[in-house]
Amino acid sequence: MARVTRQSTRHQQTHPVDELLPIPQLALYGFQHVLAFYAAAVIVPVLLGSALGLTRPELVHLINADLLTCGIASIIQALGVWKIGARLPLVQGVTFTAVSPMIAIGLGAGGGTAGLLVVYGAVITAGIATFLFAPVFSKLVPYFPPVVIGTILTIIGITLIPVALQDAAGGARLIGTPAYGEPKNLAYALGTLLFILAVARVGKPFLSSVAVLLGLVGGTTVAWVLGDADFSAMGDTDWFGVTTPFHYGMPRFEPLPMIAMLVVMLITMVETTGDVYAIGEITRKRVDTDTVARALRADGVATLLGGILNSFPYVAFAENIGLVRMSKVMSRYVVVAAGVFMVLLGLLPKAGSLVASIPNPVLGGAALSMFGMVAAVGIQILGKVDLREERNALILAVSLGAALLPTTVAPFFERMPDDVRAVLDSGITLGALTAISLNLLFNVFTSRSTVEIDWDDMEDDVPLRPRYAQGAG
Repeated sequence: MARVTRQSTRHQQTHPVDELLPIPQLALYGFQHVLAFYAAAVIVPVLLGSALGLTRPELVHLINADLLTCGIASIIQALGVWKIGARLPLVQGVTFTAVSPMIAIGLGAGGGTAGLLVVYGAVITAGIATFLFAPVFSKLVPYFPPVVIGTILTIIGITLIPVALQDAAGGARLIGTPAYGEPKNLAYALGTLLFILAVARVGKPFLSSVAVLLGLVGGTTVAWVLGDADFSAMGDTDWFGVTTPFHYGMPRFEPLPMIAMLVVMLITMVETTGDVYAIGEITRKRVDTDTVARALRADGVATLLGGILNSFPYVAFAENIGLVRMSKVMSRYVVVAAGVFMVLLGLLPKAGSLVASIPNPVLGGAALSMFGMVAAVGIQILGKVDLREERNALILAVSLGAALLPTTVAPFFERMPDDVRAVLDSGITLGALTAISLNLLFNVFTSRSTVEIDWDDMEDDVPLRPRYAQGAG
């Protein structure tokens, strides 16, 4: 009887996810999300543009278009429109799963802007298909029990950590040079990480919630004082720039590229499902098939917009899920604020150039903590799984091994046909496919029961007032 009364009282309270914070806090926490997100957001257009041989003005436009669409997509996902958007603190960004396939598609079409047009045709098709298939896919959620979701999230965190370490060593552009991995770079990364940990450990709740932001600002300031932060590029960047639909021309719809992108979006839908459950786990907010369907529809709409506005396929960003875990700021309106900042950055290239000036080692130190948090959420979900059961243990073990294959034995994939390599040459994709397949083999086809997440017990544990409110103001 007490439990019923407790739930009735709780339902009259505003869940931390739905709490509208004061504007100064929304701005501060939202900007922290942008800083955590920015480097990963721009790396996809940089990689694709460089691979396809785009000119510098074309590449700048690609980055601006990406930021603008990221902002719109994040607002849709967090705020919700009709049956679109999970209404959870999920920041949307370009999925890394699509990078290799898009490069393969673009180069196969001749590279340059001609290659981009074929990529955009495939992206638009994938966006429409994702939107239409979302309700059907959400019904498949029972086939993604904690052993699958936890494994996928752990894989995402583990495969992203090397990206953070690469930045900590100086960034990908320094690989092969004496500057890569030099002690100075590692000192910046370690100093930023230690500062974040110190603030999180001894700071008041409000300061702890912005530890990552303070770490990025502090690390960049130290680098600037020592002459290792370069803001000169801002002088060559325009103040204002607008991306127009089909800037590079009308998309070209070709069958094989469209099929390849549909496969990518299928994997992305699994990733989104995992991200939605992860953020539900962190915020103690109930996640059901309707929530997953709304999140997937938002991915579809965002991906469709990406193809129209000269951008790419979108998914919830795992980095920012880790930030929600670290900061304990659960309000989805913070992500709406972050989306507004991203839209402004997409319209103000000079402002975006300022954020882009954060040194790679500083970003690496901050990202290491956030990517590790993503893996920690996966491990937390795996805690609900009986890993003493051999089949569950095998799903986890083999999937982790498959996820590490692309980064440890790259020549194996270089010998594959381009179409196959475009799909499998990703640790997240390969690990996720392995986890799903093994769960079907071991648990679904044998009609074995699986553990479900108890959302009633989880929501009973949610604090009526979030931790950050205690020290705010």
